[in-house]
Amino acid sequence: MSHELRSPLNAILGFAQLMDTDSPPATPSQKESIDQILHAGWYLLELINEILDLAVIESGKLLLSEESVSLAEVMLECQAMIGPQGKKHGIKLTFPQFDNSYFVRADRTRLKQVLINLLSNAIKYNQPEGTVIVDCAATPERTRISIRDTGAGLPLEKLTQLFQPFNRLGQENSAEEGTGIGLVMSKRLVELMGGVIGVESTVGMGSVFWFELASDTEPYLSMEGEDAAALAEPHVLRGTRLHTLLYVEDNPANLKLVEQIIARYPDIRLMSAVNGNSGIEIARSSQPNVILMDINLPGINGLEALKILHLDPTTTHIPVIAISANAMPLDVERGMKAGFFRYITKPIRVNEFMEALDLALEFAREHSDDDT
Repeated sequence: MSHELRSPLNAILGFAQLMDTDSPPATPSQKESIDQILHAGWYLLELINEILDLAVIESGKLLLSEESVSLAEVMLECQAMIGPQGKKHGIKLTFPQFDNSYFVRADRTRLKQVLINLLSNAIKYNQPEGTVIVDCAATPERTRISIRDTGAGLPLEKLTQLFQPFNRLGQENSAEEGTGIGLVMSKRLVELMGGVIGVESTVGMGSVFWFELASDTEPYLSMEGEDAAALAEPHVLRGTRLHTLLYVEDNPANLKLVEQIIARYPDIRLMSAVNGNSGIEIARSSQPNVILMDINLPGINGLEALKILHLDPTTTHIPVIAISANAMPLDVERGMKAGFFRYITKPIRVNEFMEALDLALEFAREHSDDDT
């Protein structure tokens, strides 16, 4: 279902992003319509992700990557992500100032997901000009993170229904968008990380959502100077030479989208193939600088095509970027282990796509220089 739902969204959001940055620019009325399409499209993608995430968790197939996570770092990232939403609603956000290094045992990505869910709810269901206060308290065994809001609060009968899937406690008739999935997701994720979650609420005063995770010690990190320098390097621009790009894709809308993106870059020439076998033949004969590869292709799939390209001495050096609607974490992990240079999920974000393409072209140029 992930693939079937994401494929049409890729065309909707992709072309809307192109229209949003077109030249000449859209009229104010057109711009307003495009903004509405993009807002609704990205929100629909969030809902799809939430529903699929919940399905994976309920099936017991979610794999976590637990490590020692710095709360100070995660809080800064969440503050940057959620700040604009708070500003839009006129809510004052207060985050803890960390004098000590707090570390918890958690999956970093899922911990951020829980925090963003709870923070987003605290903003959406607050009163006008309200406040949200985030706090942390730690013992050697457990660390508690609390998120206090100044909303309407919840009576006891609603508190008992809080962590039920798709139950929005009557908010489905409000102006605030939501599915009732966020809290149940947060509960499942916290429990999978070995923690507990709870809430205290007073009608007319607000609510405090909290969760506890196992405390951990600061990990020992070592990075060689060259590695640190490489991480700090800015992305290198493509330059003036002509580059050739091969896109292997059987969906006409997806192909048209990438064609229109690449048309804006006169230094890139795009070729295309509609299945894996023809893509391999074109790659062998034309030697493109970079290959874009869909996964679900007629005949051999993208993973099989990648393996053939890597085993062939004439194509093994070409970086291959996956562009796929197979967007679950296991799909991405499988793709990266198979040897894709990058793995872009549909619906594509144009900036992310061009950043990955720039890196692949630079990689191709460096290896071409090495060969000469």
